[in-house]
Amino acid sequence: MNVRAIFIDMDGTLLKASNNISRRNMEAIYRLINQGVKVFLATGRHYEVTAPYHKEIGLQTPMICLNGAAIHDAETGRAMQMKTVRLNEERFHQLTAENSCNVIIHTANGLYCKETNEEIDYWTKVGHIPPRYIGDLRQVNYQDVLKYSVRTGAPRPELSALFKKEAEVINWNDGFEMVAPNVSKWSAIKSLLHAFRISPSEVVAIGDGPNDIEMLRHVGTGVAMGNASEEVKAVADFVTGHHENDGLAEFIETYLHKSYNSYVI
Repeated sequence: MNVRAIFIDMDGTLLKASNNISRRNMEAIYRLINQGVKVFLATGRHYEVTAPYHKEIGLQTPMICLNGAAIHDAETGRAMQMKTVRLNEERFHQLTAENSCNVIIHTANGLYCKETNEEIDYWTKVGHIPPRYIGDLRQVNYQDVLKYSVRTGAPRPELSALFKKEAEVINWNDGFEMVAPNVSKWSAIKSLLHAFRISPSEVVAIGDGPNDIEMLRHVGTGVAMGNASEEVKAVADFVTGHHENDGLAEFIETYLHKSYNSYVI
């Protein structure tokens, strides 16, 4: 397998449920980097809660954040690319107010949410930046939205379908997310491949969620985690182990590490 780059999802792929990177995953990534493979993170998270892990690994590649809505420079953290999404706000807030849910709005200037929760508390702890606003989102003037998250606690495809003309919708088991039309991790990967002069056929992508489907489908080798849904596994070329069992490292060790013998002259 001639691989020049790998794009790795974070939650459910790189990270265990404890939000830690296992030693085995870390060592597998280090060996890849030493082979000259470019390693990228591609996540639904915002920059502030991606950067600490990027730094922990010691990566020097740009970060794909918010499902491809933003690409951040490794050194400065500056947004190299941002794609904002525009909804009919009045209609959005009316529809979400009629349903029991939390709303999280990721903007270029920070996070706005209807109410806080354990996940947002974790983001504040890791990213060291609390939400700019918590409360009735109709009372605040936010701009440059990169991603909307609507947490309903259960799948709500009939609700998310109402926004498909305005945004790219990703349905999850606990709600849905929206980014600008035609924005995905894959759209961001295409930008980076062009900049690095890498062909999609020379790329591996690995993930577990519905926001990973486009990238798994379009790169040379798409890998689904063992904990991925059947929908995600169906588009992948390989299925590896569960994220709690170092499925990421398992795939890298089996298919991407060059044997030590190949270095013997």
